[in-house]
Amino acid sequence: MVELQIDGKTVQVTEGSVVIQAAEQAGTFIPHFCYHKKLSIAANCRMCLVDIEKAPKPMPACATPVTQGMVVHTKSERAIKAQKSVMEFLLINHPLDCPICDQGGECQLQDLAVGYGGSASRYDEEKRVVFHKDVGPLISMEEMSRCIHCTRCVRFGQEIAGSMELGMSHRGEHSEIETFVGETVDSELSGNMIDICPVGALTSKPFRYQARTWELGRRKSISPHDATGANLIMQVKNHQVLRVVPFENEEVNECWIADRDRYSYEALNGPDRLTQPMIKQGGEWQTVDWQLALEYVANGLNAIKADHGAAAIGCLASPHSTLEELYLAGKVLRGMGSDNIDSRLRAADFHHDGHVRWLGTSIASLSQLQRAWVIGSDIRKDQPLLALRLRHAARHGAQVHALTGTTPDWAMPLAQMQVLPASDWLQAMADVAAAVAQHTGMASPVPGNAQSPVAIAIASSLLSGERKAILLGNAVAHHAHCAALLTLANWLAKHTNATVGFLGEAANTVGAQVAGALPLQGGLHTQAMLHSPQVKAMVLLHAEPVDDCAQAQDALKSLATKDMVITLSPFKANMEFSDVLLPVSPFSETAGTFINTEGRAQSFHGVVRPLGETRPAWKVLRVLANMLGVSGFDYDTVEQIRADVLLPEWSLRLSNACDQTMTQLPVMAHAPETARIYQLDGLVRRSPSLQQTADAQTKEANHV
Repeated sequence: MVELQIDGKTVQVTEGSVVIQAAEQAGTFIPHFCYHKKLSIAANCRMCLVDIEKAPKPMPACATPVTQGMVVHTKSERAIKAQKSVMEFLLINHPLDCPICDQGGECQLQDLAVGYGGSASRYDEEKRVVFHKDVGPLISMEEMSRCIHCTRCVRFGQEIAGSMELGMSHRGEHSEIETFVGETVDSELSGNMIDICPVGALTSKPFRYQARTWELGRRKSISPHDATGANLIMQVKNHQVLRVVPFENEEVNECWIADRDRYSYEALNGPDRLTQPMIKQGGEWQTVDWQLALEYVANGLNAIKADHGAAAIGCLASPHSTLEELYLAGKVLRGMGSDNIDSRLRAADFHHDGHVRWLGTSIASLSQLQRAWVIGSDIRKDQPLLALRLRHAARHGAQVHALTGTTPDWAMPLAQMQVLPASDWLQAMADVAAAVAQHTGMASPVPGNAQSPVAIAIASSLLSGERKAILLGNAVAHHAHCAALLTLANWLAKHTNATVGFLGEAANTVGAQVAGALPLQGGLHTQAMLHSPQVKAMVLLHAEPVDDCAQAQDALKSLATKDMVITLSPFKANMEFSDVLLPVSPFSETAGTFINTEGRAQSFHGVVRPLGETRPAWKVLRVLANMLGVSGFDYDTVEQIRADVLLPEWSLRLSNACDQTMTQLPVMAHAPETARIYQLDGLVRRSPSLQQTADAQTKEANHV
């Protein structure tokens, strides 16, 4: 530890810290623009100049390492004079357009100019003009004359997102931040550049000129997309979500969010919202009231149960539904006598042994890994914030290996990249297992080629180091032999002292397992329900089978043959084969809980009131259960439902152990299907800005 004085206050910091970090620890604010705690030191702006005793001139606090006995003055006459001089230079070319700037009210330059700027400018020459750039549908670079060249956006792309899409060209007063030869900014994390820009140079294109920052209410929420469970601040005006920004949580998403977390709110106010119950009569959709719609559903389900038995009713529930909704959906079905409920919509292997599959470690620990083997994932697009953690580890020396069906650009250094058809993944893992067995003297669980150079390299890597993980991606979860892959992963983890876990697909993949949204007592799984002629009625909870299920066209044909299909959705979805549409609230209009991939239960409240006649799905299911005569639905609040699901011992079920044994490798049936980054759920599919990005241009779903 190093001890120094800052403005007369003694503070101890770790060796290697810089003055601005010591000042933060001491509770002393030093003005700055280019410094950011998550980025490398640039010392571009010079706004953080401080007075250090025995130094010949003011020194930048962000780039000056602390030394034992150092005495720093941040508010001395010399320090203030230096800071005011820097501010004068920064304002020389800055346009006077604060009244129309989207950054107004939350602008770092504006705030600091109050304390360090002059009341009049000595500069009376013409200001420089920087022409706007078009970098895609998400980020606006219309007013680049505001840029102060802090290079935060450049360093973010290079160090955090892994792709340096912005850079500085030219010199002196001709310097500009721009993309390479007019390219667009296509990173799945690009919106974070807006957050870290200290001025109004980079702003949100969809939010542009929508509201002033002081008009917006700020309410906490949780991302409903991938399994990270990013913490959000939803900014609201007139009962509409107008902007989404990150809420800092170092254990989950740090201070970043993915672009789909940031921009999918557009769908909440879009034209595709379902605001009133609808019933199809004679092939035409009719708007009805809730009483009539629920009576129609209850009568239809009771009739099918009476004619064909309770097993003729099934439910497909999206893993993007809340924990409470999933629990009640299962309770309604089982109360009627059916166990036909599933949330594993894209799966091909439905083996289940009661365990709840999860990451196997904490999200934060991914940043500290020394060895990682990622199997069956395009992690950069599937889980952008988990990729960010792994990228950090790789930049600090971790050996990351990949086994995939395509050749993805993960924007991080990789030790090995195996690109093989999904049918060969079991053999590739068996080869690594054989190499590990040969090194340790153990017997290999299945036959494998221990002499494969790639297998030897991966085995040697996993056998070295301390913090290690085998991470299974979405394509493994959807693989026809998922259980076999997990069995091999568990054997490898046991003999290399690594953790093993699933990266997780949806916001509530873990929560769906905890809530029992899968057949527990011999019921039918997703594919069996869709293709069984005995299943006459289907309830779709936030599910859109054409986009959410494997073998989508088969799902469409199957649903068209059902006697009754009931859709509970915030959107006008499934209209080609549904008989009833019930408008239920998206995550922004209801309370609920998501359990992320590390097993962290995060509850949230609705941030705006339900749109039109929309109702929270848990309330709809509660009323429907009462009309169906199912007991045990005396819930008044979502907290009462949560207490029934999250029993004290629920977390003990988190386990990636697999009871399947193997003596030989099974033969692959078909390739797994995975969703593209902006096709994952109904919200991102209906966000106009996200659908205009480069990542959304490919029309075909990925086949790994």
